[in-house]
Amino acid sequence: MESTSKLLARLRKGDLAARDWILARYRPTLHRWAHGRLPSRARGLVDTDDLVQITLIRALNRLEAFEPRHEGAFLAYLRQILLNQIREEVRRALRRPEQKEIGHDLEDCGRSPLEEAIGKELVSRYEIALGRLTRHQQEAVVLRIEFGFTYQQVAEALDRPTPNAARLMVTRALLRLASLMHEFEREA
Repeated sequence: MESTSKLLARLRKGDLAARDWILARYRPTLHRWAHGRLPSRARGLVDTDDLVQITLIRALNRLEAFEPRHEGAFLAYLRQILLNQIREEVRRALRRPEQKEIGHDLEDCGRSPLEEAIGKELVSRYEIALGRLTRHQQEAVVLRIEFGFTYQQVAEALDRPTPNAARLMVTRALLRLASLMHEFEREA
């Protein structure tokens, strides 16, 4: 299997087959990661497939600005574009009024405002803490936790010699992440 950096180099030279390989390689991973992250209120005309498609188009249109430092860098770049796209859709949804017919026999099966606030606060602490990790630590956490990569895949993506080396890197990054999240919790 050809490395992503080689495919990107071929694509920059106009090789459309390289573009197709990149799309085929990253579309399923991005779709799995994005599935369920877009709140139902924000799903008006846009769904997960649309977000992934927009992400890939934006990344390929801005390819000249991207410098591949290692194999996992492009996936991290795509994740950030996708996360920004999700945030934009949520902001768009918040600007338009919710159109929903409420029946008289409606049963409350959703989370309470308190549960929503706690969940949002935890996600916010996670994102802030993740942003304070080193670039390599961020990529290790994202690949293992968010994308569900095996340690072998993490080792290959981050150019680590063995899956055990990748496991140690992920473990250290997660310990640092947890420590930062705990600090943010105490500050709040």
